Amino acid sequence: MPPITYVCGHRNPDTDSIVSAMAYASLCNAIGENDYVPARLGPPNDETAYLLKRFGFQPPMLISTVRTQVKDIEFDRPPRLSQSVPVSHAWELLQENPNLSTLPVTNEDGTLYGIVSAGGIAETDMKAIEVPVLDGVPVFNVLSALEGHIINRDEDVFDFISGEVTIALPTSGALLRGMKEGAIVICGQQEDVVEEAFRRKANCVILCQSNLAEKYMGLTSSTCVIATPYDAWRAARMLYQATPVGRIVKTDEVVCFHLEDYLDDVRETVLQSRFRTYPVLDGDGKVVGTLGRYHLLRPQRKRIVLVDHNEVGQAVPGLDQAEIVGIIDHHRLADVQTGYPVFMRNEPVGSSTTIVATMFQEHGLMPGEKLAGLMAAAIVSDTVMFKSPTTTPKDRRIAERLARIAGLDLDALGREVFSASSAEKSVKALLNTDFKEFHLGDHKLGISQITTMDSKGMILRENEFMKEMNKMKADRGYDMVMLMITDVLREGTELVFAGDQEIIRQAFSVPNLEGNHLFLKGMVSRKKQMVPALSLLWG
Repeated sequence: MPPITYVCGHRNPDTDSIVSAMAYASLCNAIGENDYVPARLGPPNDETAYLLKRFGFQPPMLISTVRTQVKDIEFDRPPRLSQSVPVSHAWELLQENPNLSTLPVTNEDGTLYGIVSAGGIAETDMKAIEVPVLDGVPVFNVLSALEGHIINRDEDVFDFISGEVTIALPTSGALLRGMKEGAIVICGQQEDVVEEAFRRKANCVILCQSNLAEKYMGLTSSTCVIATPYDAWRAARMLYQATPVGRIVKTDEVVCFHLEDYLDDVRETVLQSRFRTYPVLDGDGKVVGTLGRYHLLRPQRKRIVLVDHNEVGQAVPGLDQAEIVGIIDHHRLADVQTGYPVFMRNEPVGSSTTIVATMFQEHGLMPGEKLAGLMAAAIVSDTVMFKSPTTTPKDRRIAERLARIAGLDLDALGREVFSASSAEKSVKALLNTDFKEFHLGDHKLGISQITTMDSKGMILRENEFMKEMNKMKADRGYDMVMLMITDVLREGTELVFAGDQEIIRQAFSVPNLEGNHLFLKGMVSRKKQMVPALSLLWG
């Protein structure tokens, strides 16, 4: 099964970020590069939520980090044993799989009961030399370990075997000297021993490689008689291995991990413990495998494709632990680094969705009607109805083609996109809906953008915005926080800022600036107008 590749847009995702991730994952899966999954790093904004519902799509899965987790590595998946299976079966499994040092033992519902190891089995076997006693071992376990069968009549019912184990050797003295009532007697072709065992009320008689089984076949007795093809020495050793494995497992101080645990946290725990392997549990506490120290040496990382960004500050947390396999973007090249060459496509167009749509064409594929409509809406959104300075003829051409596939009027779609109201949301929610952080030289700033068809109504909340922006500036250590209220109809931006007025005056050549608010005619792009202007000052 190929590993999952997550296609992720940036934090505080906008429509282009989410739709380009969905479209690229769809393209890769369509051409046979399976298991590409679109993902998002935050909730869809009002516009995006409306468009997803409008075209019949669910939001992509939400991920908060791509740190390597236990579920990402190829841990062992050994057999899971019931508590009732004989120790002999556990030993056979360990011998058949020399790479396994332990086996998990589970409760009936699949949750962890304990672990059994070869060392634990050997320790139990050695103790049997000092204390040669069986205590309430199920008769089925005994028959399985000895490969034997009961020769009593069917009416004689035996459920458990208990007693001190005695091996009867040929002797010239008294038979079964020192044998206690209720013992387990192991013998061979010794009819006198068998009769004496009956007389002394032995709990069980085990006939090893003996034709006496024919003589006593169908016997009615309170003593269970078992015939086995094993010799007496092997029968004695295997008898102790008939014990249910649940009785010898380690149940205390067992260190286990869950699928969702992060590998760097797991390493810390492993370094502080002395065990060789650790049970792995799912979200319900059920055992799914075991993890050894060697699994931590070269773990498989999550595979990531970045779309609509290539800055670490905008990317999913834990990116340093992931394997970046592709970047599709229309922004400036930033600070994302990769350990190996990756597929990268960066074009100076107005929307990442334009690039993905072009790739559909290059592969001779056409997106479905609903996806085409959603992609057209994403291009219209990111180019601000083709009024953004980032817009190219290619954006308009691709959007028109997608609109034709979807049977939509592009101008009407544009008006629909920017009519999704967010006026009822709190200023904090509005500021964080499409917020990006930038590092220019030694300066750190945050820029939020709201695209609307009614900037005048939005600017009435300026005092509320300023209060929240000043708080963000102080809490996050920004040199400046800016809010762009971009009006599609007015083709400009109401700029509200928390920071040094002199910076704004110099960056945008404003001779007379009063307060923290101004209208910038023609300013509609954060990346191609706002950030470059500030970069000239801050480097």
